[in-house]
Amino acid sequence: MASTPLYEPAGTNPIRRNQRKYTVRRWSVRHARLLEWFYTVFADLLLELHPLWNLIGYSRVEGTVVVLERAAKGFLFDCQMCGQCVLSSTGMSCPMNCPKLLRNGPCGGVRANGNCEVEKEMPCVWTEAWKGSQQMKGGDKIETVQLPHDQSLRGTSSWLRSTAMRAEERGK
Repeated sequence: MASTPLYEPAGTNPIRRNQRKYTVRRWSVRHARLLEWFYTVFADLLLELHPLWNLIGYSRVEGTVVVLERAAKGFLFDCQMCGQCVLSSTGMSCPMNCPKLLRNGPCGGVRANGNCEVEKEMPCVWTEAWKGSQQMKGGDKIETVQLPHDQSLRGTSSWLRSTAMRAEERGK
């Protein structure tokens, strides 16, 4: 006969643990317009700091920025640090949270209640993405086909990468 443990640490139930993550993720989707504005301001600030990043060297600041990016985006979006962030195109819902890692819309298995076919307790990432994109000024970006994910960028900073690309586009 199996004995019931006298003490079960908080957060060991995977369903309850995941529901906490989904709560913050869903908050981010519901506030996609505010987060879109904040991301725009933050991206402009990082671009203004491009001369400093360039002087110090992007590779030297990457470690520190990755820690900050992982903490901020991990909390708000359950970020998987793919290195190619598309939150601004997906209603602030990270497609890398999809168990199938789909970057261009839902699979054919979304449940009737809007949950994932693989993880039945989890809201479908793409159902949430659509809701979030409807609130955003750039909400039509969700219809843009994303390129396949480059796995070699996993664990790197998408903030620094997009800053360097924007600086290059502007000839800075």
